[in-house]
Amino acid sequence: MGSIKNEFAKDINPNHEQIPLLESLKSYSNTDISCFDVPGHVKDQGVEILNRYFGEEVMKMDINSSPNMDNVANPKGVIKMAQKLLADAYGSDEAFFITNGTTQAIHCMILSVLNPGDKILLPRNIHKSVINALILCGGVPIFVQPEFDYNLGISLNINPDRIERALEENKDVKAVFLLNPTYYGACTDLKRVVEICHKKGVLVLVDEAHGAHFPFHFDLPPSGMSVGADMAAVSIHKTGGALTQASALLVNKKNIDYKSVQQSINMMQSTSASYLLMASIDGARANLVENGEEQFSKALNLSRYAKSKINKINGIKLVSTEVLESEGVEFIDETKLCINVKGLNLTGLEVYDLLYQNFSVQVELGDLYNILALVSIGTTKKDIDNLIEALSIIAKTHRKNDSLKELNIKQINPEIKLKPREAFYAKKESVDIDKCANRICAESIMAYPPGIPIVSPGEVITEEIIDYIKLLKRNNAYLTDMKDKDLNTILVIKEVILNTVK
Repeated sequence: MGSIKNEFAKDINPNHEQIPLLESLKSYSNTDISCFDVPGHVKDQGVEILNRYFGEEVMKMDINSSPNMDNVANPKGVIKMAQKLLADAYGSDEAFFITNGTTQAIHCMILSVLNPGDKILLPRNIHKSVINALILCGGVPIFVQPEFDYNLGISLNINPDRIERALEENKDVKAVFLLNPTYYGACTDLKRVVEICHKKGVLVLVDEAHGAHFPFHFDLPPSGMSVGADMAAVSIHKTGGALTQASALLVNKKNIDYKSVQQSINMMQSTSASYLLMASIDGARANLVENGEEQFSKALNLSRYAKSKINKINGIKLVSTEVLESEGVEFIDETKLCINVKGLNLTGLEVYDLLYQNFSVQVELGDLYNILALVSIGTTKKDIDNLIEALSIIAKTHRKNDSLKELNIKQINPEIKLKPREAFYAKKESVDIDKCANRICAESIMAYPPGIPIVSPGEVITEEIIDYIKLLKRNNAYLTDMKDKDLNTILVIKEVILNTVK
């Protein structure tokens, strides 16, 4: 392989048939070179069991940075060129490869714009990574409740009017953080939100973990970059086809110092970022640009086919475009199949288990009322037919007589007593769950997936929250992030603190 020169880093007319990083990695892996650097398996020479299970080609491509392969901390060659192509594909000014998932992208995004004490406006149904980012930077959350669908038992998205009112009430907010889409595919009128925020000099940060596919088909919702958001964290692996943990941070430079973003990334990202993950973004980007419209046309057709069949099953309802009638929902991602199973008197958690154990069907999640199935570029009609058949059998053979109405799912909006960072570092004690009412929580508790905190550090635990946690426990939800894995106790602030966040 010839030397990769810095000409690759110059501004060029984008040619998305190019896969500079993936191609260079493949070429380097085939080079006859004696390696005295990390990783210690030295291509396919050291660990035969990994060669057998992963394949020799994968092991050869698991490398560290070298003169020809560039360095993600200060890219000047093939990585810089690949990132420029990614930025062009997503319509952003800059794009940064992230190798620890969109969790890390969100951390870097927030750290690069918030100083300790800065306020950020955000929905209550955010991923735990946002709260953890605020612990890291000392930011102050101002929550705005998203709309809630009581039939589905899920939060949707935020009405732009609520954001505008919240900004009037909190004139010192520095940034607004939004989901595009929510876990269940609901999108607000993001363009209007951007207009509202920018008129007030407020930044717009977007969690687009589940919207990596949006720019590549006209029937999908608008992406954050396309409507002028300042930054977006995008899970290329979730819906774009890259390897797991491969993500990106997209930046529009008008209001953002992108060099500060790079500094935040260098602080948070490993100095041994995976070339397999970064190269998979390069390949996925080329595929999305070249084949995305065709592949997502197929995915959307499969989603609509699934809806037509599943809605004929007695007791099951596939809800998609109907939620457009809800406030705060301007667009819906039809590739996310939110399947309401409440009519079977089964929880979504029970149906999730039945699908996997009895029918070898793996869906994204089950909650108390629904299951969520994702249709992607790799989904086949056979996969869809297997899902339809399995649900049909479950509806006939596992329907229960007992009603689920007593679940009474509703939106929880805890009171904030301490900033997340203050709560994280405060003295703590574990207290019996039945004695935690009116105590300040010192940990995050959530069902995973999707990883949305029921209660977070600094929030007041109420009887309502305790009842909801017990409800999830009774229904075998997978609860995570708490110190006591059985959740008989909750970690709370040791001293009683009465002053509220200012």
